[in-house]
Amino acid sequence: MVLTPKYGNQIDPENIHPVPEGDWGNQTSVTEFILLGFGNVTHLEPLLFLLFLGIYITTMLGNILIILLVVADEHLHTPMYFFLGNLSCLEICYSSTILPRLLASLLTGDRTILFNGCFMQFYFFACLAGTECYLLSVMSYDRYLAICKPLRYRAHMNGMLCLQLAGGSWLSGFLANSITIFFMSRLTFCGPSEIDHFFCDFTPIIKLSCSDANFMKLTAFSLAVIFSLPPFMLTLMSYVHILITILRIHSRRERQKVFSACSSHLIVVTIFYGTLIIVYILPDTTILGDLRKLFSVFYTVLTPLANPLVYSLRNRSVKEALRKALRKCVASRNHDVASIFLK
Repeated sequence: MVLTPKYGNQIDPENIHPVPEGDWGNQTSVTEFILLGFGNVTHLEPLLFLLFLGIYITTMLGNILIILLVVADEHLHTPMYFFLGNLSCLEICYSSTILPRLLASLLTGDRTILFNGCFMQFYFFACLAGTECYLLSVMSYDRYLAICKPLRYRAHMNGMLCLQLAGGSWLSGFLANSITIFFMSRLTFCGPSEIDHFFCDFTPIIKLSCSDANFMKLTAFSLAVIFSLPPFMLTLMSYVHILITILRIHSRRERQKVFSACSSHLIVVTIFYGTLIIVYILPDTTILGDLRKLFSVFYTVLTPLANPLVYSLRNRSVKEALRKALRKCVASRNHDVASIFLK
């Protein structure tokens, strides 16, 4: 989660000031950064604000609803939905790391962010993105066992293993980026202070450093390979085996049924990793450079939104749990109304 595209920057001497001794930025003279966002699109900012506000509200409500359904409906007390609940919790945190600051900037026009605030935003964004890589790989492994090894599924995917896999996913994501942020905090920043992005990301921050960042880049690349490549390969191999198993099924109806069991997760994985590859891995060409912000919106904003929409619209069990919950709410409300009139 630390291999990011290159962005330009400009010098803003007004934001270069001495920093008090003892502060996190005691090795730098920059006290704040300026997030340039989507560029000079002042006439579009009200529209963008309404768009991102709608996305944020829908993301929060959708993911909270999934968590409540998974907790309340005993039919969803299975490994698949346990991991889905974890993913929804992560998406809530993920969106809240990026969107509130972006919305405030679009609403007020204030694009400044404190030095420490910028580092904290990057830290939580990177940790949660890393955790999502692991959670998606765990969910793909769960689908692999359910489809390719159905007779061993219950024995392998027990409650203790589910807790260990979920806990390990969160721990791994935060561990890798704690190392990264430690080394980043030791760099010197003396200007410029403009970040050509809508949030604080690794390369835009590193490009503003006055000190030699080669060791930092090598460390970040090594950590990305160590912590990000294994979950990606596990996800890829799991779906290769799943697709091979599906193709071996003779009945077309049965193939569709099995594929529908993992298609929702596959859509989320494709959106997440597809945009990450475009933004972080592909060469930094002029054409792609103009589109990187747009693709960054996909994995930072739209993936958390896609999670509840995809799983609620395409998953029969989730839709049935939602119908049951709505019936209970309606029945409870009717009972309360009736009791009022009977009094």
